[in-house]
Amino acid sequence: MNGFLKTSQLPYCKGCGHDLIAKKSAEALEKLEYAPLDVIVVTDIGCHGIIDKCLNTHTVHGLHGRSVALGAGISFGIENPGKKVLVFIGDGGSTIGLQHIMEAARLNLNMSVVVHNNMLYGMTGGQTSGLTPRGFCTTTSADGNPFAGYDICELAHTAGAAYSSRIMGVGDISGELTEAFSVEGFSLTEIMEICPSYGVKLNPRRKLAEIVESSGRKTGVWKNERTGFVLEQGKKCNDLMEELKEVENDFPARLKGNLSLVLSGSAGEGIQSAATLLAKAAMRSGCHVTQKGSYPVTVGVGFSTAEVNISTEPINFHGIGVPDVAIITSEDGLTHSKKRIEGMKGGMLFLDDSLDAPSTGAEVIKRDFRSVGARSACLYAVFYFAMHTKLVDTEAIFMTIEESGMAAKMPLDKIKEKIQA
Repeated sequence: MNGFLKTSQLPYCKGCGHDLIAKKSAEALEKLEYAPLDVIVVTDIGCHGIIDKCLNTHTVHGLHGRSVALGAGISFGIENPGKKVLVFIGDGGSTIGLQHIMEAARLNLNMSVVVHNNMLYGMTGGQTSGLTPRGFCTTTSADGNPFAGYDICELAHTAGAAYSSRIMGVGDISGELTEAFSVEGFSLTEIMEICPSYGVKLNPRRKLAEIVESSGRKTGVWKNERTGFVLEQGKKCNDLMEELKEVENDFPARLKGNLSLVLSGSAGEGIQSAATLLAKAAMRSGCHVTQKGSYPVTVGVGFSTAEVNISTEPINFHGIGVPDVAIITSEDGLTHSKKRIEGMKGGMLFLDDSLDAPSTGAEVIKRDFRSVGARSACLYAVFYFAMHTKLVDTEAIFMTIEESGMAAKMPLDKIKEKIQA
């Protein structure tokens, strides 16, 4: 155990090469005199990724095949040579995220990638990956993989990586990892290993060295003489936050404490826009606000839901389980938010007249919100909520719309007439 690892008992199967890689990576970082909090380790889906909980570094756990993309984003955002971005990925993740690896190598981003190549998908059942050698047996190639795997080192080198290497995952590999981690620019190290749960069982009497040799993949180092990526290349501004206009606090605060709202309707009917206008109007009254949207992957189809937290105190967690207020303007929205509405023990449910109220402990307030048109129904509902509760100034919402340049696209006169009726 050293400063980078919390324990020497790592959560891997007995004989797994991932154990060696984790420990020797930690030794390499120590040799380079990094402090644990100067290192950001990004892991992928796969057996190697369960190392997260054992590290004293910053950790990010990505979706399958996306760890290099996440590491690239972190590298883009760090202008400090004293920080180290280290990405762990398996051969399965490398197959899924191959283009991410190629792009990071092409740009020569300042990061190091360690490919844990045990030649199959270990976590999901021992299936063949894009890096599985020809002839190697897996659960989906019982007679041996009929295809040659990608040469990930050749691909990275050709794409422009400053440093690519392939090493055997046996013995003390900390020296090789130290060299890779010290590279300016992009380095990729492919470490060959064999999975004790699937690889050994499905390939009896075969040794790692023989498997690698018969695959035609030679160990070695390949270099491109390039300097590391310079952040100023292609940079449009120093800070994206500078592009945002500060929201003026020009209305008196009306809310006391915290308020959570869920706004839900149909995709394409302005749910997210209405939530944003409400959020900005609350900010104009000196409140802290968070907003989160959710909708199907296929844009413009099905539900659209926005979650808005408003508070007079800083908000440290933006999630909403059961809201204080729900605003529902269509059947899609009601279906998506029904369970949360049924869980409400109080608060208010603002519901379009066309909908049947579900069983709920909230006060139900029905109104024909869709009478101003489907695209403005949620906006009308937001105005009605503000007028009914007096928690947000309706004038603050109107002013926010005017300043956004959206007023001409909205039936504001009609909405004013209706909320004043």
